[in-house]
Amino acid sequence: MYDDIVLFVHIVQQQGLAMAASKLALPAATVTRRLKRLEDAIGRKLIHRSARQFVLTPEGESFYQAYAGLVEQLEQTHQQLSFEINTLAGPLSVLAPTNISIGLLQPMWSGFIKRYPDIKLDLNLSNAVDDMISSGADIALRIGPQASSLLHQKRLGALQTILVASPGYLASNNAPQSLDELDKHRLIGTNTLTSWRMSNIDNGKECDVRPRFSTLVNDVKLVTQLVSDDLGISLLPTSEVNHLIHRGDLVQILTSWQGPNRDLFTVWPSGKLLSARAKCLRDFMHDYFEKHDHA
Repeated sequence: MYDDIVLFVHIVQQQGLAMAASKLALPAATVTRRLKRLEDAIGRKLIHRSARQFVLTPEGESFYQAYAGLVEQLEQTHQQLSFEINTLAGPLSVLAPTNISIGLLQPMWSGFIKRYPDIKLDLNLSNAVDDMISSGADIALRIGPQASSLLHQKRLGALQTILVASPGYLASNNAPQSLDELDKHRLIGTNTLTSWRMSNIDNGKECDVRPRFSTLVNDVKLVTQLVSDDLGISLLPTSEVNHLIHRGDLVQILTSWQGPNRDLFTVWPSGKLLSARAKCLRDFMHDYFEKHDHA
């Protein structure tokens, strides 16, 4: 019935069914049929119709006065929301992990800001996984698939994990020659990766390692620092350690073995229409990962 009321208001404003049909790009017969349906629904004739004149009935005049302002306000609000959803300007609230954002992906955020200066990026960084729905964020970058059925997600790529230690630690402790020898060492772990599914890149063999950690930390950046401080061995993402390996601060050990990949996803609420800004960032991140071979 709402659509028919809107149509009636347009008929009055255009002073005729034919003019309203032309403005709204509707068949004239459809306009006539829907006006009659509205009149039947309220049990009142709203317009005296003839070939020569257009005259509202008293009931039609009252009906128009009651709804014209409301329809105009709703249409203006719809136009404003449509503009906000479809324009590449305005606020964009994003959740993302701290470590990877200020490290590996810092050039990606800079590139997005440079390319889309009219988008006001509200980037909220945290190593804790904040609830996407209650946060009100438009889109998020997450490590690992999300279990909630209330979320859409799109895989971006993956980060490899490798075993590393510092030269100082290895100078005091013989480097392990096999996965079994890890039990003889101090192992530092993250509570997001307490079981290590290892794959041999030479022969394809896989092995599950359940480490006995001497230290367990919920922050990858701190684990990396502890390993750099000669305190043990850890399985860490290449995004965290590659630059330290190149600099000589860390050494990859058991180089034939790699840990599980850490999949990266863009995530957004399933019940929320993605704005053009959020779609733009989602596609930008996907293109960035493809070009920089993080998958």
